[in-house]
Formats: sequence, structure tokens, C-alpha cells
Amino acid sequence: MRWSGWAGEGWSMLDEDLAELYGVTTGNLNKAVNRNAARFPDDFMFQVTKEEFDNLIFQFGTSSWGGWRKLPNAFTEQGVAMLSGVLHSERAITVNIQIMCVFTKIREILTDNLSVRLEIEEIIKQLVNHEYMRSQGNLRR
Repeated sequence: MRWSGWAGEGWSMLDEDLAELYGVTTGNLNKAVNRNAARFPDDFMFQVTKEEFDNLIFQFGTSSWGGWRKLPNAFTEQGVAMLSGVLHSERAITVNIQIMCVFTKIREILTDNLSVRLEIEEIIKQLVNHEYMRSQGNLRR
């Protein structure tokens, strides 16, 4: 499974990977999405750009049947959640729950890392300020 990367406010997943998880073909997944296009605005699903596509090929290579015939669709967390409403199977419900748990965990990890990073930056600022004050003779050793 590939996470295609950061898309605006969160991670996205490719249609091919989601289809595999749901046990359907990529074509059938996209047909279900197209039949319910109003449920998938641009912030739920988008077509990967040529530049993003080239980057994905570089990272993951091409599939065993020789690559994609068209640029893949990517689904954000909200798009994945909406898929359970258009793919009517027990497997779709189970897979969606698992994917939502992964998205939640990613969000927690990113939040924790951001918090640590901000704390480190604050410590660095304090150290730089402290060194500056010492160099100006405003602090005693």
C-alpha cells in the first residue's frame, strides 16, 4: 500500500491501492465513484498531476502489467470515508474502519512531532538569546 503523500490538509491514497484493499478492480472502484461524483468534491478526491505521477513512478516503479494507462485518482481521508457509502459490502465497511484508524494514527504522530519540533525551536531560541546576552556582557558566567 502506498500513501501518495501530503495533499492539502492530509495524506491521500491511490485508487489502485484502495481497490486492492476493497477487493475490487480499480476500474470498478472508479466507476462507482463516477456514478456518485457529487459525493467526491476536489478536497475528497483528485487526479494526480503528471509531476506527482512521475514522482510516484520514481518512488515505487510501475505495476507488473506495464504501468498506468491514465493518471490515477487519489483520495483524501474524507474521500476514503465516502467510499464506504458507494461500495456496498461488508469488506468496504471493515476496510474503511481500518483506514480511518491509520489516518488518525498518522495525524497523532504528525501532531506529536510538530509539538516536539516547536519545543526544540523554542529551546534553540533561548540558547541563542542566552549566548547573545553573554557576548554582550549582560550575563555573568
